[in-house]
Amino acid sequence: MNQYTFSDAINNTSKSFIREILKVTQSDHIISFAGGLPNKALFPVKQIQAAANKVLEEDGANVLQYSTSEGYLPLRQWIADRYRRYNLTISPEQILITSGSQQALDLIGKLFLNVGDNVVVEHPSYLGAIQAFQMYQPRFHSVPLTKDGIDLEKLNQVYQQHQCKFFYGVPNFQNPTGLTYSRQNRQELGEWLNRTQAIMIEDNPYGELRFMGEDLFPVYKWAPERTIMLGSFSKICSPGLRLGWMVVPEAIMDKLIVAKQAADLHTSYLTQRILAQYLQDNSMDEHISKIKAAYAHQRHVMVEALSAELPEITATHPEGGMFLWLTLPENWSATDLFYIAIRHGVAFVPGEPFFANEIHKNHLRMSYCTADEAEIREGIRRLSAAISEYRQSL
Repeated sequence: MNQYTFSDAINNTSKSFIREILKVTQSDHIISFAGGLPNKALFPVKQIQAAANKVLEEDGANVLQYSTSEGYLPLRQWIADRYRRYNLTISPEQILITSGSQQALDLIGKLFLNVGDNVVVEHPSYLGAIQAFQMYQPRFHSVPLTKDGIDLEKLNQVYQQHQCKFFYGVPNFQNPTGLTYSRQNRQELGEWLNRTQAIMIEDNPYGELRFMGEDLFPVYKWAPERTIMLGSFSKICSPGLRLGWMVVPEAIMDKLIVAKQAADLHTSYLTQRILAQYLQDNSMDEHISKIKAAYAHQRHVMVEALSAELPEITATHPEGGMFLWLTLPENWSATDLFYIAIRHGVAFVPGEPFFANEIHKNHLRMSYCTADEAEIREGIRRLSAAISEYRQSL
């Protein structure tokens, strides 16, 4: 029998809890609110096919070749130009194309973390970020979210006490809670970053998916030299493209390129060229408008169904993004409820893995993006039945 000696890093990093959950939900009779998946019915399949054909016909030999680590310049220019809607002046030289924003998180770990370093995350936080940073064996410290955003007093206390390397946060329609930082919270956070010379990793995969309220400036606006912004085409175009980006201060780009080269030399050049052609030939704003209209309706249906079927359960009411966050009674376990819910034919994600520490068991995350109106209403009815059974078992 072969024996392998694995690294401490891989031994101490958990499997993706959500990916494991999704295996359980792959059944035709289960209505799943578990996956953080965009709605595949909204993917621009024909337009991407046309872009791929055009790129291969016009420049096939070149697009199948190696390319630069920074990424395809016209694509980086498109991203830089898109930030103008926030009155931000960003050059393409500040942008690195990554293999999804998940790779950006991994590169940040490579760039900043040694074993035992301290990192601040939201409480709760994005599971994918926890898993990515976990590979570098830091110590996590959590700061609670309020209805207006991150608790700045607690953030300052934790950051200073533990001399943390950076703070990771998702200000727009946070995963898993759906909460959004207020304008005042963002400005005060930016001012705090400048004052303390702290670093923020500002992850923004959902910011373009606002279907209520008004757009808010990123924290970067107030602290451009202390903020690293992450973006992704996964939620606004297609996750299968595996294309994301980082906006970084010029002072760290050289180090970042070294980390990128060590990882994969460069993100798929063919995929970058296809996406750039798609963006040139189509209106991204029109496509995003379709996504927002669909998600707004699905979100409204889920909120309405929860209010009718489970009025005693607290749920967030996001103004965009993909998720609701439910809070059960204090002594309940969402994981125990999950297995009862599966028997009733409905799935969600228990909240436990979203906590880096100080785990709370009485929360769950639900996505409204992949289910139609009838499925949402039926799924909430099934969830109500599962909760009734769970309550009787206590």
